[in-house]
Order: sequence, then structure tokens, then C-alpha cells
Amino acid sequence: MNDLKERLTKELQQDFDVKIMGSQSWSLPVNSIEIVYQTVMRTKVDILMKMMLIAFGKADIATAEELSDILLVEQLFINDLIDKMTRSGVIEKREGFYSLTDVGVRQFKTGIFVHEPENGSRQALYSPCHQTFLNGEINSIPYEEKGIYRFKNEFDDWSVATLEDTVLLDALKIMGVESGEGNVQIVVSEIISASDIEVDLVPCIEFHMYNEAEDLLYARVWNTLSEHWDEKLEAQLNEKERKKWREIYL
Repeated sequence: MNDLKERLTKELQQDFDVKIMGSQSWSLPVNSIEIVYQTVMRTKVDILMKMMLIAFGKADIATAEELSDILLVEQLFINDLIDKMTRSGVIEKREGFYSLTDVGVRQFKTGIFVHEPENGSRQALYSPCHQTFLNGEINSIPYEEKGIYRFKNEFDDWSVATLEDTVLLDALKIMGVESGEGNVQIVVSEIISASDIEVDLVPCIEFHMYNEAEDLLYARVWNTLSEHWDEKLEAQLNEKERKKWREIYL
């Protein structure tokens, strides 16, 4: 942690109009949120599936064997596709014969087959003080234990229940849960639940800067989770403490 602080100090001192007036370290609480979701895979309807859908729409077909004889295709392949289309709600049996459902009709028209949904879960890092999810990984940087971010209490009314599905979906997208390559597309179809698992403490280093030319005091905050200067935290500190810094330093 000391090496990091030295590197940041050198970076800030490159501007000769700016002086470092003070610095401190503290921990930012970040919540690990487990998001349980459902995805569906979308693929283009291939030739065999298209032939089967046409056959189900125009003929009375009761068994995979009958369709295999009509299409001159190995019954094993027919059985596999019938199982997939039945589970995904594309076809169903009515009065002993296979027929297209409303879903099947729509997918036949669009040429896109929507596979059976699958469940999954991922953990994302949410910062109540930022009121958003943060990118990065919790690491084990050794540092002397410091106090918690001093304005953390202003965000204590936060709870995981306040997160809207659109916010959770955006977090999953950033983590790469959705994908699209060639004729295959995977999309999140539903957010099932979101749970607050644990709180981690992220070390941050705060610098108090003074620009003599502009007579301006301001904060710079290095967030070790994102590994960037944190403009959100800097803005909070500038708004709340700039007057106090002037009394202390000038």
C-alpha cells in the first residue's frame, strides 16, 4: 500500500502548480450481490427444423418415426429436435398429432429458434456510496486497517430490494453474461432474485490538493477496486469539506 501511495504522490506532483496539502487512507464498503437470472439461447432455424415445422403445420404426424420416413432423416435426429421444440414450447401434441403452438408460429416466421431457458447466477459488486455497481475484483492488498469512509452513513438506508431489474441486467451485461457470435445469441430473459451476500472493504487513498494559480482546494481519491481516480467520491468530498480544508490548510 505504501508503494502505491508513493507512486500516486509522484503522479500528482508532476503538475508544478499543484501542491499536496494532506492525505489519508480509509475503507469503502462494497456489497457482494448474488444475482440469479435466466438466459435463453437464440439460433437461426436450420433446414431440418424448418422442414419439420412445415410438416407439423401441413400434415397429421403422430410419431417421430412417421416424420423420419417423410423427411428421409435418421430418427435419432428427429427425436432430439422434437424434444427440444417440445420443451421450449414450439410444438405440442393435440388430439394425438404434433402441431405448432403460437410460439412456434412466431419463431417459424422470424426464423429464430428460442431454446429452453437456463438458470445461472453471478456475483457483482455494488457500492451504496456510488449508488451503482463497480467493475473490478476484490484483492488482498496488505494495508494498515483504517476507518470506514466518513460519509458512508448517508447511504445506510440502501437495501438490495431497491435495485431495479434494469440495473441488475446492466451489471450482468457488463460481466459478459450476454453474448452474440455468428448465428448464436444468448440473452438474459429474466431476473429471478438478488441477494446481499457480504460486505467487503476496499482501500482508498485520499489526497488534498491545492492549485495556487486558481486558489482552488480539491480532493483526489484513488479507488483500489477500480484502480482509477474516483470522480464520484471526489465530488462528494469536495462538496462537503472544501470549506473545512481552506480553514485547515490556508
